[in-house]
Amino acid sequence: MSNRSSKFSRRLTDVETNLAPYAAHASQSRGRRIPEPSASYRGAYQRDRDRIIHSTAFRRLVYKTQVFVNHEGDLYRTRLTHSLEVAQIARTVAVALQLNEPLTEAISLAHDLGHTPFGHAGQDALNACMRDFGGFEHNLQSLRVVDELETKYADFAGLNLMFETREGILKHCSRKNARELGDVGERFLKREQPGLEAQLANIADAIAYNNHDVDDGFRAGLISLEQLRRQELFDAAYLEVHSRYPDLEDRRLIYEIIRRMIGTVVTDLIETTRQNLEAAQPGSIDDVRRAGRALVAMSDEVFEQHRSLKQFLHSYLYSHEQKLEMTRKTKAIVSDLFEVFTKDNDLMPEQFAAAARGREEPDRARVIADYIAGMTDRYAIAEHERILS
Repeated sequence: MSNRSSKFSRRLTDVETNLAPYAAHASQSRGRRIPEPSASYRGAYQRDRDRIIHSTAFRRLVYKTQVFVNHEGDLYRTRLTHSLEVAQIARTVAVALQLNEPLTEAISLAHDLGHTPFGHAGQDALNACMRDFGGFEHNLQSLRVVDELETKYADFAGLNLMFETREGILKHCSRKNARELGDVGERFLKREQPGLEAQLANIADAIAYNNHDVDDGFRAGLISLEQLRRQELFDAAYLEVHSRYPDLEDRRLIYEIIRRMIGTVVTDLIETTRQNLEAAQPGSIDDVRRAGRALVAMSDEVFEQHRSLKQFLHSYLYSHEQKLEMTRKTKAIVSDLFEVFTKDNDLMPEQFAAAARGREEPDRARVIADYIAGMTDRYAIAEHERILS
């Protein structure tokens, strides 16, 4: 190795000296399922992040529903923009807490790779179709994407990510599924926590969709300022903004409110987590896993405000009649596609048709689910029109 390369490799290692002892350290990782030589100019978790960004599944997120189906408007959030917003929030907290920022970013960017078209409506429909074959859950599918379904590398299927990245992607899991997942399933059987970076990505996901769904719902005209002001978290920010900018128009008013809401929750998350860490005194990531509870957390007061806002969105946005009508339509698309592909596997592209041929029914159904889950909103609609119109 040249002197210059040697210095750079030392610099990559030195980055870990800035991490807290309870953070995920690549030098102490459980590694990759298939061993690989280290990269010369990237840390292991940076490499994971880059593989996720370059994956086919990640690019497809740009045309997958967050709340509004892709064709309903160009300005609404998609799974891709949501994932970027999750990563932005999580990275801020990771730096403040001296956690592993590239690992936090990798988990945040990968957490929705397995999501179906049409968001939770698509997932519910596909789960119903797969009821007799093990069900469908987008979190498990995200792990399946990075472990098996991505086909880019000559030496292995999937992306061959580090254990801690895969652990973070698998946010929840039944004991039955955990027994089949090997290393990443063990913590569910032992009732252990994941590392702090995984805990952080999980809660950053909730912060991002809670606050940004307010923006999209207001933009769509499905929730009003008057309704939102009944929420303590929103109203506190509203009063602050309105007193400072009394004549601000709605578009910028909402943005100023939302960024203050996020600031309030994130600041509370950092301060509360610091208190939890000081109390628990974990000396390593394994101590974090054995802590008995999640250490990355909001205070009770702010969590209650966050939870109340989530319930509000379920009642007034996700259950709005306009949304329910689209939900019914999109569920029908997914169900129809599953039915026709089950009757005739050759209606799928050859890659999937070949994988389904000659397989037992549960395995054949899983191939069909993989194909449908990988679709974007617009592709699912186009396939439905092509086959069934």
